[in-house]
Amino acid sequence: MRQVVLDTETTGLEPEKGHRVVELGAVEIVDRQVTGKNVQFYIDPEREIDDAAYDVHGLDNAFLAGKPKFAEVAEEFLAFVADAELIMHNAPFDVSFIDYELSLLDVGYGLAERCTVTDSLALARRRHPGQKNGLDALCRRYHVDNTKRELHGALLDAEILADVYLAMTGGQMTLFGSSDEADLAAAVEHEALRLPTDRPAVPVRLATPAELAAHEAYLDDLDRVAERGAVWRHAASRETADHPAADGP
Repeated sequence: MRQVVLDTETTGLEPEKGHRVVELGAVEIVDRQVTGKNVQFYIDPEREIDDAAYDVHGLDNAFLAGKPKFAEVAEEFLAFVADAELIMHNAPFDVSFIDYELSLLDVGYGLAERCTVTDSLALARRRHPGQKNGLDALCRRYHVDNTKRELHGALLDAEILADVYLAMTGGQMTLFGSSDEADLAAAVEHEALRLPTDRPAVPVRLATPAELAAHEAYLDDLDRVAERGAVWRHAASRETADHPAADGP
């Protein structure tokens, strides 16, 4: 599976008012591994940069003078992202600017027509409802180093977001780090042989009525604020419906 983490820096906030892209940064991930293959383009926007935008990324017209126009990098950029799943933090913002640039080239399509688009901000909001889900907040939550991020930069932010996305969507993919069935079976047997047969039973402590009530109240809160509700509560309901308890004798 090939994914590309993408970020943009721009002259302002509104492409419908003629604001343009000044930097593109993209990082490749293949099978959940950052490959080290990246692209970065500084772009002459052919217009002035808003002061507020400059305060965010520190790129000014003097620095961008003589850099290629978007039309000059479009082919290389589109080839890099072609057919990949694009991961962007607040994807509608980045997509709107890239689509505006493509419309100026009259290519006849938008970014989402050539790639799958995943919004990591929307994903973070589903996973952490009611919490801060900006990139810096996620770095703190997932222990991703962002100490070099004094200003926003498209490539730097894409590199940081790649680490955040992998941490946010991570989990053990295979048992004992192996995907070979024979290796897994041998590992399980080996671990079982190491355990003494006369070991005491593991104590099972059931939740108290107060703990169960607190858990249900937490699930009620999730049902109110989460986009899909408390998914494990609904999954348990479906499991009960599919496999009802057997009648007594």
